[in-house]
Amino acid sequence: MSNTAKRIYYIPYMLWIVLFVIAPVALIIYQSFFNLDHQFTLANYATYFTSSTYLMMTLNSFWYALIITVATVLISYPAALFLNQLKHKNLWLLLIILPTWINLLLKAYAFIGIFGQHGSVNQFLGFIGIGPKQILFTDFSFIFVATYIEIPFMILPIYNAIAEIDPALLAASRDLGATNWQTLTRVLLPLTRKGIVAGVQAVFIPSLSLFMLTRLIGGNRVITLGTAIEEHFLTTMNWGMGSTIGVVLIVMMFLSMAVTGERHHKRKEIGTGAKEK
Repeated sequence: MSNTAKRIYYIPYMLWIVLFVIAPVALIIYQSFFNLDHQFTLANYATYFTSSTYLMMTLNSFWYALIITVATVLISYPAALFLNQLKHKNLWLLLIILPTWINLLLKAYAFIGIFGQHGSVNQFLGFIGIGPKQILFTDFSFIFVATYIEIPFMILPIYNAIAEIDPALLAASRDLGATNWQTLTRVLLPLTRKGIVAGVQAVFIPSLSLFMLTRLIGGNRVITLGTAIEEHFLTTMNWGMGSTIGVVLIVMMFLSMAVTGERHHKRKEIGTGAKEK
């Protein structure tokens, strides 16, 4: 295939990237430098970095995203290990992927029914004598639902990394006298680190900008940067401030990708240097 033909095939991908990635980001950056009167200003950034409210929202966004990511890792890694031992793996993978086909709004309303005052959870608590509790519109309900939604995106990369491991390596570890814990920490975890990093990126980055769940499940008790962006664009109509927060979120996402990808890059350099020697 000639170079000209290859370039022709690149055109649709480049158009997609320009129209749906580069152009929206450029518009957000451009809009962030204008105030409500459509005048060029740096006041939006000054307001953001000097306001304790926005800084607290940033901390909350990072904190909730971290909790959701840690929870998904703790649930997904054992689930991926168990899934790798099953016979009908493709069927179980399909069942894990299936919830992602359902609209996020529908899943949120389903959990409103489950966690509500007259929902199934409170009915069960009343049946065993505990009595109804305020579960909906709490930090717990928000983290629980967000973790449930993000779990498939964590399980799949971890499962793929585990499936690629040669079973002989695990058998050799046991033959050499390693315990299950030593095999997990010294063999499995290092070999599946790429999958964990990919899962962390797939979960942590979207979790930074959650706003629908904060409204429907958190009941405005959970205030994040995603909530602030929605408020500025749809309520106050301050698109400049909303775009400024969007730029901050984009920077945070790139920083998280750089941090999680740094170790892999260093290991690659070390491995290349060892081969040259």
